[in-house]
Amino acid sequence: MENLKEVLLKNHQDHLLKYLEIANEDEKQKMIKQIDNIDFEQLNKLYKISKNNNFNTNCKIEHSSFVDKSKLTIDELEELKEVGKNIIKSGKYAVVTMAGGQGTRLGHDGPKGTFLLNVNPKPKYLFELIAEGLIRANKKYNITLNWYIMTSTENNDKTVEFFKEHEYFGYPKESIMFFEQGNMPFLSEEGKLLVDDSFNIKYAADGNGCIYKSMLKDGVIDDMKNKGIKWIFVGSVDNALVNMVDTVLIGLTIKENNEIGSRSIVKSNPHEPVGVFCKKNGVPAVIEYSEISKEMAEATDDDGELLYGESNIMAHLYSIDAIEKISKHDLPYHSAHKKAPYMKENGELVNPTKPNAYKYEAFIFDGFSYFDNMSVLRVKREENFAPIKNKEGNDSPETAIKLYNNFWHV
Repeated sequence: MENLKEVLLKNHQDHLLKYLEIANEDEKQKMIKQIDNIDFEQLNKLYKISKNNNFNTNCKIEHSSFVDKSKLTIDELEELKEVGKNIIKSGKYAVVTMAGGQGTRLGHDGPKGTFLLNVNPKPKYLFELIAEGLIRANKKYNITLNWYIMTSTENNDKTVEFFKEHEYFGYPKESIMFFEQGNMPFLSEEGKLLVDDSFNIKYAADGNGCIYKSMLKDGVIDDMKNKGIKWIFVGSVDNALVNMVDTVLIGLTIKENNEIGSRSIVKSNPHEPVGVFCKKNGVPAVIEYSEISKEMAEATDDDGELLYGESNIMAHLYSIDAIEKISKHDLPYHSAHKKAPYMKENGELVNPTKPNAYKYEAFIFDGFSYFDNMSVLRVKREENFAPIKNKEGNDSPETAIKLYNNFWHV
């Protein structure tokens, strides 16, 4: 306890001692174990991030090249498809679904992938939509693709149970592997660790950028290498039109001799609040809309195309070597101001009505910076992107349902 007190005092977290005084023995030992596992040096650095701009505004931003799928000739398309098809049919391709989030913003109590979307001809769960797409690809290429699903500490058990209850939506369960992303502690606006009503330090998932280290830690990379997998597609669970098996993207990335590739859609207008592909200090990146000036957002090339118009839709392709390379690096953390319920030192529960704490996340696209170039394939929004982020309005179940039904003509 003396060592513990010294550590907490040194790092300005001695308020935790008051929780330890009112906790029962089991709760006390659990909290001490959690405190022992905290990297306070990292925590102090993260708090400084919260008080400063998340992004380096002095970096050099340049236009990123892309290939517009709609402008490829039939012969060019067939050439790329053939390359991609050979990779898939030879068993060298796998898919990863990022599904660590909860459906809170949708008013859904449970993992986001368990959200039921009221599409025609019958409602389907988000996980079910992805399973159906993979089953179609398996039949088309006469193969069973390995499907890796990234969950979180918060939703892993419920996700695994959900798949069991629904008999894996007809997908071979031996070809599905679940793995968990990591966590980072919340910090209050004063830089203090928060505690919940079970005397646990409050944690949150550490962002999609930690997928690389999670794949390394949980043996996913080793599993892929043992199975001879060379190319991996990573997509998000909350896109009702996500295409997990894209022969053109595979073919383009290989033809351009790159280790990473991604699909993009053109911005609906210069000021659409989305991240866009670019070159940042000479390497591939995604720049947030808040990072570029009005002039940059509206800048066009000789053909009238937006210079910064390729929106990131979370549809990324990697070589296995690329994922392994990124997994050995620590990506930067970014802070987000969030509402986090907590327990006061006197045992009183607080349910805040406005943001009161900082959450720390790494972004998946920060991993692009370890490569000189990447392939970007522009595709049609109405065929590839039906995001479900909000309960109503833009990017809601209502808009996703319409896009899905229109795409499938149902």
